[in-house]
Amino acid sequence: MDLFKIFNKSDNKSKSVAKERLKLVLIHDRTNVSPKFLEMVKGDIINVISDYMEIDEEGLDIQFTRTRRESDNTPIPALVANIPILKMKDKGMK
Repeated sequence: MDLFKIFNKSDNKSKSVAKERLKLVLIHDRTNVSPKFLEMVKGDIINVISDYMEIDEEGLDIQFTRTRRESDNTPIPALVANIPILKMKDKGMK
């Protein structure tokens, strides 16, 4: 019986991964965001943030996802960025 549980868990995990990937594909389709546009946004974000801190550009991850609006719980697209910060730059601010 335990053998079947092991196989069932991996199936659920694969199913979850496939479901998340499908959600991302649908979100990209619904927001009409091309890979070129996403790269332009990524470049702009890097340029702005680089004025204030050193970041790990290789570890930068930007993607569109869906979230829910707080006021009425309506699903809306969202831009999510994971930006590894190496160190803050001293801009003379005190």
